[in-house]
Amino acid sequence: MNPGFDPSTIKALKEELKTLGQPFKLIPEEENSDEYVNFYFIGMYEGKEVIYDTALYTLRLHHSSEVYELAEHEAAKKFPNFSGISYQEDENGNLLPLSSEEEEVGWFITEIIMELEEEEAVKVQEFVDIDTHHDYGIGLDAALNVDYIDEKTIRKFIQEFNDDTLKLDDTLYSFQSEEEDV
Repeated sequence: MNPGFDPSTIKALKEELKTLGQPFKLIPEEENSDEYVNFYFIGMYEGKEVIYDTALYTLRLHHSSEVYELAEHEAAKKFPNFSGISYQEDENGNLLPLSSEEEEVGWFITEIIMELEEEEAVKVQEFVDIDTHHDYGIGLDAALNVDYIDEKTIRKFIQEFNDDTLKLDDTLYSFQSEEEDV
C-alpha cells in the first residue's frame, strides 16, 4: 500500500500543515534552491485525498537540464569511456583536479552547451507530469516560466492545481547561460 494514499498518513500531514500554517511541507533536500523545490501537499485524485510529492522548478532550470543531458549524450558518443565526470574532494573539502580525460570531456561538454544555446536548439515549455506509480502518494513534476520558486509561487501553484484552474503556457522557450562576472 502506498503511504501517500493512507488516510492516517494524510491526516498526520494535514495536522502538520495546520501547525506550519502552510498548504505545503518542504522536503529538506540539498537540491532545494530558488529554482527548484521539493514539497508535499494534499490534493484530490479520483475523488480521494492524496499526498502529492512535488518537484517544482523554473523553466530556465528545466532548459539547462535538457541542454546538459544532450551535451552529455554527445560526449558519450565522442568519448567511448565516458560515464560522467566525478569530482573528488581532499580531506579539507577542496576539489581535486580532474584527470586529463575528464578535463577534456568537460571542455567538450561546455562547448556543446554553448553551441546548443547559441543555436537555440533546445526549446522547452511549461508542463506538469503526474506519476501515479510513485512510491509515496502521487509524483508531480512541474516547470513554470518564473524567475524563481518562492512561497508565493508554491501557494499559487497548489491553489490552481487543486482548483483545476492551472493554465500552462505552451510557448516554446530557449535560454542562455548567464555569464558570471569574474
